[in-house]
Amino acid sequence: MKITEVAKLESVKNPHNVDVRKVFEAPDTAAVVITLKPGESLKKHVTPVDVFFYVLEGTGVVEIGEERQSVGRDSVVESPAMIAHTWKNESKAVFRVLVVKMLTTGKGKDSRLL
Repeated sequence: MKITEVAKLESVKNPHNVDVRKVFEAPDTAAVVITLKPGESLKKHVTPVDVFFYVLEGTGVVEIGEERQSVGRDSVVESPAMIAHTWKNESKAVFRVLVVKMLTTGKGKDSRLL
């Protein structure tokens, strides 16, 4: 059994300049936990693979394509490959989301948040 304590992982450098911790990687799946402080956001970007997000804590605003929605804890959001998306923390509390990339569904491995 392997147990990873996310709080003990170091944040990895990323183009969004936010807290990103790689929690899992396998040939067909990768997962990171992104923490956004109040006012922080990701740059709008495209991934070549399908992704789903599971909100761990707080409330964030997700934009996928032309859609925009505020979502909270225990929500799952699906994001298809090649569609621009972003997350924003417009609240006054910490926002944390688990990002799971399904690497076999797209054109290749995307390492921009890893």
